[in-house]
Amino acid sequence: MKVQKTIYWIATVALSLLFLYSAGMYFIHTEMVKGFFESFNYPSYLVIPLAIAKALAVGMILWRKSNWLTEWAYAGLFFDLILAFLGHYMAADGGTILPLVGMIALLLSYFFGKEVRY
Repeated sequence: MKVQKTIYWIATVALSLLFLYSAGMYFIHTEMVKGFFESFNYPSYLVIPLAIAKALAVGMILWRKSNWLTEWAYAGLFFDLILAFLGHYMAADGGTILPLVGMIALLLSYFFGKEVRY
């Protein structure tokens, strides 16, 4: 159980740091991120709402008082990582590694969290 708990917390902290960094970049460097969104053919008006959603999802995953909201937070981050991977892949800019690392952290956090925290 101790190994599972360690894996869970390492993956959850890594996932949280990744998404908080991403949300921070969206807030601080909004115009730059909007440019990336436009190059991926994503609507640029989603930058700030997506940053807010990322921060709220991280908070929900760490708080974990509502199983229903926690599941939705994981789902939202899952779809964000899928779209990030596809956007970078289609743009062929070499940025596909970070979404893959995020996906591994998300899956480890999700599945080990079910064993450790429920």
